[in-house]
Amino acid sequence: MIFRLSPLIRITLLSLYVALTLPLPFLARATSAPVSPNLLWGGLVIGLVVLYGVLSERVIVDDEKIEVTYPRWVPQFFRQGWSLSWAEIKDLKLRTTGQGGLVYYFITHSGERAYLLPMRVVGFARLVKFVEEKTGIDTKDIRPLAQPWMYLILLLFTLFLLLIDGWTIVTAISTVS
Repeated sequence: MIFRLSPLIRITLLSLYVALTLPLPFLARATSAPVSPNLLWGGLVIGLVVLYGVLSERVIVDDEKIEVTYPRWVPQFFRQGWSLSWAEIKDLKLRTTGQGGLVYYFITHSGERAYLLPMRVVGFARLVKFVEEKTGIDTKDIRPLAQPWMYLILLLFTLFLLLIDGWTIVTAISTVS
C-alpha cells in the first residue's frame, strides 16, 4: 500500500508559500530595492520546487517493511527516506513537540536510531492499523498530529492573504508605471 501526503496539507502549504512570497519581486521593483526582482523570481521558483519535493513524501508498506520515500528527482542529500523491516521495530515511543503536539517514533531493537511515524498521510488510520497488525504494538491511542480543520482554517487565512497580495501587486505595478 502507498500512503501519500494529504492533498489538503499539500495545497495549504504550497498556497501559503505562494501567498508569503509572491509580492516580493513586485515590491522590490516598486521600491527600487537593492535585490533584483529577477533574482527574487529565481529564488521563489527554486523554493517552490524544493517545497513541492518535500511535500511529495510517500509511505510504502508491505508484508516485509515500512518505507518513507521521495521521488527520484528529489536529491538524497536534501531529503533522505528510510526503510524498516517489521521485525526491526520494537516499539512506538511518544514524544511531545515544542508546540504541544504528540508525535510517535519507531524504536528499533538495536536502539541506534528512531524513525518518525508519518502522521500527515491520507489514510492515517489504515496505516496505523497496518503497523499494529505487523508489529503487534497497541496503537489504539495514536491520533494524527493535526486535524483537517486546522489546515482548513490555515487555508482560509491563506486565501485571504492571497487577496491582499493581489491588491499589493496591483498597487506596486501602478506605482512603477
